[in-house]
Parts: sequence; C-alpha cells; structure tokens
Amino acid sequence: MNLPESKELQGIIKQCIKGDKKAQHELFKYCYSFALSISSRYCSDSEEAKEVLSDGLLKVFSHLHRYSPDLSFGGWVRRIMINTAIDHYRKNKRYHESQLDVSHVKDIAANEETISMLQSEDILKLVQKLPPAYRMVFTLFAVEEYTHKEIAEKLGITEGTSKSNLSKARLKLQKDLNSITDSLDKPYGKHR
Repeated sequence: MNLPESKELQGIIKQCIKGDKKAQHELFKYCYSFALSISSRYCSDSEEAKEVLSDGLLKVFSHLHRYSPDLSFGGWVRRIMINTAIDHYRKNKRYHESQLDVSHVKDIAANEETISMLQSEDILKLVQKLPPAYRMVFTLFAVEEYTHKEIAEKLGITEGTSKSNLSKARLKLQKDLNSITDSLDKPYGKHR
C-alpha cells in the first residue's frame, strides 16, 4: 500500500503547515491506514501499533514543514513510521527481552500450500507473535529490504545479531506455519 501523490495532496500539506485544522484532519485521514499498516508490522498487537501510529503521526505533523515536495510524501511518511517503530522498540527493549529456544527446530520447511491459503492478516498475526527483537529485524529485512548492516546501525546491534535474529524469526515462522499445516491435515474433532 502506498500513498498516491497528487497536486491536491501538496495543497493539503501547504494548508496544514499554515495551521488549517480542516486540512490537518484531511491529511490525518489520508495517512491513517497507510501509517497503521506500517506500524502493525513492527508491533505485537493492535494497541502497541496504535501507540506507534500516534507517535509517528505526531512526528509527521510536527515536522511537516521539513517535507520537500520534490520527495515522495508516502516515502517520507514511511521513513518516519519505521523510525518511530524502531524508537519504540528501543525504548521498550528492556521489557521485551526474551530468548526463543529454537535449538530443537531443524530444517523446518514452510508449506507453500499453507501460505497460499492464509490471508495477509493471518500472516501479519504470525509476524506479530514473534519476540520483538526478531520481529523488528525480520520486518526491516524482509519487508523494508534493509541490509543487515543498515539494521545493525539502526538498532544498535551487530550485523551478526541481525543475521541471527532473522534466522531465528524465520525458523519460528516456519514452525508456526507447519503447525497450521498439521492442524489442517487433522480431521475436525480427531487427533492422531
């Protein structure tokens, strides 16, 4: 999902900078779904996503005067939302420290048939279940296409930690997808 660029949008932005409340309301509505979709990728639940959304949109509006019309507005908003999610992660890191024991998980292959049956909301829920450190690295790498070097710099970790967290996130997601496959293979009400 991207924000469509238009002359109308640029006019709304100019009005917002001047303090026009109606234009600010229009821009808020314009950005809301887009910004929420980004924050949801980085958060464990809708409440946390809304907190990041709120912080991110506040930054969008307070820094709107810095936006250059030569740039993609959607790209500018995306960058702010991602950085806000990273800031939120860093701020709450000590509360989310957890280690996932994946030592017993070996060569789990996700069933592509299962993936094709899932809705995007179902896949998002699986990503949201990842521990925060794994979710952050996975989303930055797989969705935003950051390199491990860029992730390490943004999160204040080593490249090795970034690679390790991505690997563990993938294993966890594969394990969860295989669990879904197993449950689909079982007849209703019967257990093997």
